[in-house]
Amino acid sequence: MKTTLVFGASLKPHRYSNLVIKRLREHKINTVGFGLKSGLVVDVQIKTNLAELPNIDIVTLYLGGERQKQYYHSIIDLQPEKVIFNPGTENPEFYALLKANDIAVEVACTLVLLATGQYG
Repeated sequence: MKTTLVFGASLKPHRYSNLVIKRLREHKINTVGFGLKSGLVVDVQIKTNLAELPNIDIVTLYLGGERQKQYYHSIIDLQPEKVIFNPGTENPEFYALLKANDIAVEVACTLVLLATGQYG
């Protein structure tokens, strides 16, 4: 089964990254989180150290374009199949870097993909 990394995960229940973790788990999708603060969302441990992450297949971003820059190489080093850019995270500069490293780019809303059966 594929593993999804919610990048920019928040412990705050009103944040979209928090909601997407809950929806991914409702769909029985292996999920891990990376954020500024460690903690638990449902049964998903939010990590603050990228080195602690398992093999990642999909990264779904919840971090604005400017803040993504410091993580470009870390995300590329994870070698996911795909990175999903959720609304507000669009970043053509990063799209080009990912594509140059044979990583697919999808500009979409993870919540909508899950709700319409298009996630994966």
